[in-house]
Amino acid sequence: MINSDITTYAGIPEENANFETSQVLLQSIPYDGTSSWGKGADKGFDAFWWASANMELYDIETDTEVYKVGVHTLPSITEESSPENVFKAVYNEAKKNIALGKFYTVFGGEHSISIGLLKAYYEKYPNLTVLQIDAHADLRDEYMGTPYNHACAVHDASKNTNLIQVGIRSMDVSEKAFMNPKKVYFAHQIIDNDYWMEEAIGKMTKDVYITFDLDAFDSSLMPSTGTPEPGGLQWYPTLEFLRKVFHRKNVVGFDIVELLPSEHNPAPDFLAAKLYYKMLTYKFENQLVNP
Repeated sequence: MINSDITTYAGIPEENANFETSQVLLQSIPYDGTSSWGKGADKGFDAFWWASANMELYDIETDTEVYKVGVHTLPSITEESSPENVFKAVYNEAKKNIALGKFYTVFGGEHSISIGLLKAYYEKYPNLTVLQIDAHADLRDEYMGTPYNHACAVHDASKNTNLIQVGIRSMDVSEKAFMNPKKVYFAHQIIDNDYWMEEAIGKMTKDVYITFDLDAFDSSLMPSTGTPEPGGLQWYPTLEFLRKVFHRKNVVGFDIVELLPSEHNPAPDFLAAKLYYKMLTYKFENQLVNP
């Protein structure tokens, strides 16, 4: 349950959170029904919400305060009766919210929530690039009896969009059949290089949707996920890449998933909160006035 003492995203003034004037929509999908190891991603948004309210809102890098474009929080999608019903609920809600003409963002929950989001976006943007930043390939056609499992998060997108995968370092051999190796930037290949950023951006179409699984980060930075993996991305190179993408492409929306908070270590919660705020900052940087 969201802390009732904090009624707006990051505790921003009500005038920056009303629906009519806000340019950004934020929605939670606290679903954790298909995770196959660590459980608790349904608590991720509450931890993100709390950390965001305790985060400084001035961004040093860009000398801006992006919350001033307005961030309105929508009611959560709480369907959880079955993976298929979650997919349908997310897909229908996403179609409605995309049509509003605002910048729609989502915080999970596990990665299966992205399946419905991606379908809604590629129907809206026919030549869409999906940028998946993730430790896992998530390309299985089905897992544990359903195609709406977290291990299948981008399988449908691989068939219907220009899928580019970054940070991958864990997969099942069966997923090779669905993977385009020319559009995969494995973690071990990019960890000491930056050439890959320009190459990856060069393969993107105009419109880009970003699905960001927090386990893309190295587990020393982000241990609070359902399936942490060593050898992952670092903070500043990841921000450098994201800023390039936002500046050069039309990012139409994004989701952040798989925060599994730990009461003994709140640092990953703040990383997730900062990442969300940074992504908003990069999206609106060119229209912000320095304070």
